[in-house]
Amino acid sequence: MTTSGLPGPFSHFGYFITVFLMIAGLFIVMARGNLIKKLVGLGIFQTSVYLLYVMPGKVVGGTAPIISGSFTVYSNPLPHVLILTAIVVGVATLALGLALTVRIRECYGCIEEDEILALDKQRDASPHLSDAE
Repeated sequence: MTTSGLPGPFSHFGYFITVFLMIAGLFIVMARGNLIKKLVGLGIFQTSVYLLYVMPGKVVGGTAPIISGSFTVYSNPLPHVLILTAIVVGVATLALGLALTVRIRECYGCIEEDEILALDKQRDASPHLSDAE
């Protein structure tokens, strides 16, 4: 038995899931032009990082780190505490991204990256257009 409690090749199953989520999140961020889809990909990527930090923090048979003669195996609480902070930062990042997406939608009328870049090029090429248009 390993620290994950699963035998043989399944002992690293959580890490495979984590790597899959990281790759999927990164692919969504890079391959999609829709700003909301990019934020969803960022959320998936952040979730994989949470899993990456939490998994090694739990030891099978371990208990909270309260010194006692009856316990010999302890789980490390630090990764769990750090993840609480990371979740708060992730929510704030997502909220900021959504707020920026709303403002971009108000300004450009769309949230597709290609259309926004085309509108920017069009505005740069036509100096007679005002910012209000």
